[in-house]
Amino acid sequence: MAVNTTIDPDEVAKFEAMAAEWWDTEGKFKPLHMLNPTRLDYIVDQICAEFDRDPTQPKPFDGLRLLDIGCGGGLLSEPMARLGATVVGADAAAGNIPVAQIHAEQSGLKIDYRNCTAESLAADGEKFDIVLNMEVVEHVADPLAYLTACQQLLKSNGLMICSTINRNPKSFLMTIIGAEYIMRWLPKGTHEYDKFITPDELVSLITNAGLQNVDRKGFVFNPLTWGWSISDRDLSVNYVTASVKAG
Repeated sequence: MAVNTTIDPDEVAKFEAMAAEWWDTEGKFKPLHMLNPTRLDYIVDQICAEFDRDPTQPKPFDGLRLLDIGCGGGLLSEPMARLGATVVGADAAAGNIPVAQIHAEQSGLKIDYRNCTAESLAADGEKFDIVLNMEVVEHVADPLAYLTACQQLLKSNGLMICSTINRNPKSFLMTIIGAEYIMRWLPKGTHEYDKFITPDELVSLITNAGLQNVDRKGFVFNPLTWGWSISDRDLSVNYVTASVKAG
């Protein structure tokens, strides 16, 4: 039976063309490498709070099954595996999977990487305690259908963490003009402004998909310190949400 999909072939092609550079900290994914520690801090805090885990333990996420949708080269999958989670990394761009597999093997990590979509996993009846949905929703053709598939992938009381980019003049200036045209961290055309989603829009989509939003915060870049931080108030460019599936 054919499974409907929300993937945008043009978006997949963009990231497949950059697949070999995922682990190059000075390459096209430099912005993600810079943001990654801040993303991980938020993710770890939310998972520990939701599942009553102690982050000081050697494997605090032991026994939790986690999906990293749009996993790319594994920048989030690998630390989640190190923390003890059973990780499935899924990406619609086939070229990303061997890159992620090779790096995981070199790192001594066991991660189940798959070239597939959220919709196909949901159709197969897969279930997870946690879905990491980071910087993906602004690249799909139908955000509500995509988030609904993510909701279907969660077990009761499961947690979805979803980050994306706000839509306003500041986000256009920083993520498109700044990152793509001035700094040239990303190829021109990586982001499409019309696909950016405001926090209120995302919360509405999450709610309509059948989840309850429980937290949202901003990821803020400071050009003076050349670093990222988490903000309770500033969601003007990059931001992240945590949502749960009622039991």
